[in-house]
Amino acid sequence: MPFAQLVIGPPGSGKSTYCDGMHQFMAAIERKCSVVNLDPANDHTSYPTALDVRDLVTVDDIMEQEALGPNGGVLYALEELEQNFEWLAEGLKELGDDYVLFDCPGQVELFTHHASLRNIFLRLQKLGYRLVVVHLTDSIVLSRPSLYVSSLLLALRSMLQMDLPHLNVLTKIDNLRNYPNLPFNLDYYTEVQDLNYLLPHLNQEQTSGIPGPTADSASMDVDGDHDGPTSKFAALNQAIVELVEEFALVGFETLAVEDKKSMMTLLRAIDRAGGYAFGGTEGANETVWQLATRQDAVTMDARDVQERWLDRREEMDEEERKAWEEEGGAPDASKNGNNEGLDSSHAPKDELPTKNTVSGDDDDMDDLEEMRKFMEKKNSDIKMVKK
Repeated sequence: MPFAQLVIGPPGSGKSTYCDGMHQFMAAIERKCSVVNLDPANDHTSYPTALDVRDLVTVDDIMEQEALGPNGGVLYALEELEQNFEWLAEGLKELGDDYVLFDCPGQVELFTHHASLRNIFLRLQKLGYRLVVVHLTDSIVLSRPSLYVSSLLLALRSMLQMDLPHLNVLTKIDNLRNYPNLPFNLDYYTEVQDLNYLLPHLNQEQTSGIPGPTADSASMDVDGDHDGPTSKFAALNQAIVELVEEFALVGFETLAVEDKKSMMTLLRAIDRAGGYAFGGTEGANETVWQLATRQDAVTMDARDVQERWLDRREEMDEEERKAWEEEGGAPDASKNGNNEGLDSSHAPKDELPTKNTVSGDDDDMDDLEEMRKFMEKKNSDIKMVKK
């Protein structure tokens, strides 16, 4: 039974970058992986596509033939794919039991109320795929209470529409330091804690006309009386907060796509949601993931993420740089453009490991190295005994 991720999210949330990074990461741990592009408007993919919907239909042709705009063209293209699902099914047969990443379009209508994408997913289930929806959201939504509440509504509606195992992910978490100070710690947002504490900040944003949190709002006493004007949307804000809390479904994982610890933590969460970590079929090597999900494996909760990317970012960057230098693996800064990774503009400390990456004695690479060794022994009937 093959496994797959359905990568959805609004435009700019990093879907294609995520698919590229996850494809590289799975290559590093030697898990067979293929990427299927379901976005007919995606003209330039940074990853190798095993199957591309543009071979069936393109947005440009639809816009020309049907006199539709870009959004209407994408919706029409997904309806065409639904009607010609056999084309997709035949292409997936050639992939065998590969782990598949489906890069979906960014139009939110497709995963909030339009039926075509959901019907395609359900038919994929009938083919035997064990699916997990990975809903990506740019972490910039944390910088404004209104954006955060909107993202909660979007995530909740998507979960109800898709009706599949679902993970919401805040991407680009390493950019959070560039935004104004948040009024709450990161775990408040990822765990969607008592949203009533957010209402004063939301009210201030709506009445002040100043987008995003300010120094005053970050230090606001939410337990005290709010002496400022009351937003005309106060009742609506309260109703939305109560709606989200009544369902109690939404929560967020975090992701810095170029950080291997972050990718490993997210992949482990996805595997648990889809059953990969506990499967015994081909494509779900149980021995490997007994190792990967052991208690002392690399883990990162919201507090670790906040410490890494907000509170102590410069200090931990310096520690990683010194670790590279001590191991003799720190490359010349002038050669950063030649490093493996997702983006040649980033330093090697954050890049993903590839098969050509030298791991040495780096503690961060221990899990990947051990996973590779077990993959080499997967046909030898050797079982791992946990001490």
